[in-house]
Amino acid sequence: MLVPLAYNVRSLFVRKATTFATAGGIALVVFVLSSSLMLAQGIRRTMVSAGAADKSLVLRKGSENELSSSIETKYKGLILAAPGVKRDGAGAPLGAGEVVVVIAMNKIDGEGQFSNVQVRGIEPASLALRPDVRLVEGRPPQPGTDEAMVGLGMLGRFEGLSVGSDFEIKKNRRVKIVGAFESGGSSFESEVWTDIDTVRSSFGREGLYSSVTVQLESASKFDGFRATVENDKQLGLESFRENAYYEKQSEGTSIFISALGITVAVFFSIGAMIGAMITMYGAVSQRVKEIGTLQALGFSRLSVLVSFMFESTLLALIGGVLGASASLLMSFVSFSMMNFATWQEITFSFTPSVGILVGSAVAGGVMGILGGFFPAVRAARTSPIEAMRG
Repeated sequence: MLVPLAYNVRSLFVRKATTFATAGGIALVVFVLSSSLMLAQGIRRTMVSAGAADKSLVLRKGSENELSSSIETKYKGLILAAPGVKRDGAGAPLGAGEVVVVIAMNKIDGEGQFSNVQVRGIEPASLALRPDVRLVEGRPPQPGTDEAMVGLGMLGRFEGLSVGSDFEIKKNRRVKIVGAFESGGSSFESEVWTDIDTVRSSFGREGLYSSVTVQLESASKFDGFRATVENDKQLGLESFRENAYYEKQSEGTSIFISALGITVAVFFSIGAMIGAMITMYGAVSQRVKEIGTLQALGFSRLSVLVSFMFESTLLALIGGVLGASASLLMSFVSFSMMNFATWQEITFSFTPSVGILVGSAVAGGVMGILGGFFPAVRAARTSPIEAMRG
């Protein structure tokens, strides 16, 4: 027969100080692990949500991203004429060419620090191509002017990036922010959008696009569109599903965050398991007579082993649940860091999921199992006669 579970629960309440310390240590580990996984998921969500399966982004063949790509403007018509491109009510193909650059800007609260901000030169069709982009303040920039609108992720974080202010896009050329926009939490919210000719003339990109994005009739039309665009070797172009492109751009950063968080959690978990082990060894030494009494009452060594393992696991699960619950508070926090693919600063949010929370809590339970095994074995091996004498 097994030792009543109420016995283990009561013992945790009797040793409040050690119970709190051990559970707190495990909670800290689970908090770090869960938060890092939430941030990695937030990075993927932010990047991938910028794209859609029924849109295609065309780059110069061999380019890793928009920054390193250049497409001559004369090729835009050929791209929009490819089969599968959706047309509007007037019969015009839905697509836009854009120019992307990165500029260094001073942070407002960085005490002289600066970071890279991505500026996207857009055409009037760019806004029609992205209906999820919604103006939240001010107005959109007028074509042919040195006006811009800023994404919510960058709004007020850098000098000049607030509605009504202006910033220097290039030496002696300033651009005024006339509006702020949101885009469903996508990476576009970490960009500044201005007229394409403003970017071209400022950075010597006349006659060029960084990319051409088209709206397809449906996601199933992508293969036919890609074949047409890529089979013309003279064009030297490469086509991607828009969501696949942005997912690839997020891989390096999300892997780095996940690996860093897991590494830190592993080192912390070693300390937490040692703490759990010390706690359980202390519990065994303090309850030698109790263990002897249990065995004298007929409880087997296996029952004693299971009892102490249950107690250790319960203690760890309490800490795991506390840590996972505390990590939910991070969903109210935004975090900015460099995207390794584009070297621009992007604002991310911690994105929780049931899988992350449950998995992190279970990881806490595993720490309890590993940390409590040897103390439980010691308890099971205690001789009833020696225990009663002690």
